[in-house]
Amino acid sequence: MTAAVPHVVPFAEGVRTWARIAALSFGGPAGQIAVMHRILVEEKKWIGDDRFLHALNYCMLLPGPEAQQLATYIGWLLHRTRGGLVAGGLFILPGFLAILALSYVYVLLGRLPVVEGLFFGLRAAVIAIVLQALIRIGSRSLTNRARWAVAIVAFVAIFAFGVPFPLIILAAGLIGLATARAGFSAFAGGAGHASGGVHVADRDTVLGERLPDHARPNWSWSLRISGVLLLLWLGPVVALLALLGPDDVFSRIAVFFSQMAVVTFGGAYAVLAYVSQQAVGQYGWVTAPEMLDGLGLAESTPGPLIMVTQFVGFLGAYRAAGLLEPLAAATLGALLTTWVTFVPCFLWIFLGAPVIERLRSNRALTGALSAITAAVVGVIANLAAWFALHALFDARRNVALGPLTLEVPVWTQLNLAMAALTLAAMVAIFRFRLGVVPVLLGTAIAGIVLRLADLA
Repeated sequence: MTAAVPHVVPFAEGVRTWARIAALSFGGPAGQIAVMHRILVEEKKWIGDDRFLHALNYCMLLPGPEAQQLATYIGWLLHRTRGGLVAGGLFILPGFLAILALSYVYVLLGRLPVVEGLFFGLRAAVIAIVLQALIRIGSRSLTNRARWAVAIVAFVAIFAFGVPFPLIILAAGLIGLATARAGFSAFAGGAGHASGGVHVADRDTVLGERLPDHARPNWSWSLRISGVLLLLWLGPVVALLALLGPDDVFSRIAVFFSQMAVVTFGGAYAVLAYVSQQAVGQYGWVTAPEMLDGLGLAESTPGPLIMVTQFVGFLGAYRAAGLLEPLAAATLGALLTTWVTFVPCFLWIFLGAPVIERLRSNRALTGALSAITAAVVGVIANLAAWFALHALFDARRNVALGPLTLEVPVWTQLNLAMAALTLAAMVAIFRFRLGVVPVLLGTAIAGIVLRLADLA
């Protein structure tokens, strides 16, 4: 039996690092995962590539935002329960406060040119940041032809055929599991690194290769904390249903977003269509244009992209305030939505992470999770293409190719200002290697100038 690993990272330093990561977590899940990897693996060397990717693979299997769950997992790995709570909580806080403030601006001041210009510029930076993240993750995951093949098939499946994300993940996992059990090495071990990439081995990190003592399976701890989290999650839902009835807006928000927390496999992008359909069509909380505005808020602020749900809950409660003052009701709606969306994320991690970490050396499980990582690269590529298509072109059209219907750009509707800003952001990131914050600040200022000059 291996010796226990001591906690050699001071907790105070961990808190400061997680606060820094939270402040820099722009660009959706791909960008956020890249920020975590750069700071935790490359800079701090607290954990290695294999351990990081193993945790990421597990989080990809869970419902909810994988980046926030990855932060919770690694925080737990480093500093036990309090580390997971701090890491996951701080990851949410900046985005929650930013979107709440911008939601107030949205309902009180409307579409101000300065605000529109700000979002215009930030979206250009996000395209470049997501592309950088895709390259970073792909370079460490697609290390042989088999993994490239899985990524390409996943991209084609979701982009051209509209195959649901959970089916892609299931198929990739079965492929990795089967090949590992058959003795093939295509998906064995960690994802490794591509030539020219920076690879940090587990043995060269603070945590090392061994299993921390607190990470060993402890069903008493897992069941105890899971019970507390389950009560914190569902207790308010039951109370609202009992006190206000099922037709009250707060009860509907609590029930709907609790259900969403269980079925949102594949992260925010994979579930946006479902949320939009229900929030716009069934409940009437927001209109379709407002849903796009909410997505712009979430894309342009730090934190998980699924924070767009907070904007939906805010507007839904604002418009059905009842006896409450509208802004007070909206604030409570935003808090409730965030609570029932993210408390389950901590539940999934604390319940399953000790078992998953213990199985890190299991060849078959590692093969399945490595194949899933390759498939996720293809899915992220699809999401990056979708975002660029909708940000760079003011109009798109559907083209039928046999049984397929593809959305393609109308090239005459290329937004030249957005294209120029996006190109500038890419040059800043890839040529001059500027950080995320300077690029976001620069494009935001440029966007405001362009909007005030009526060029955007």
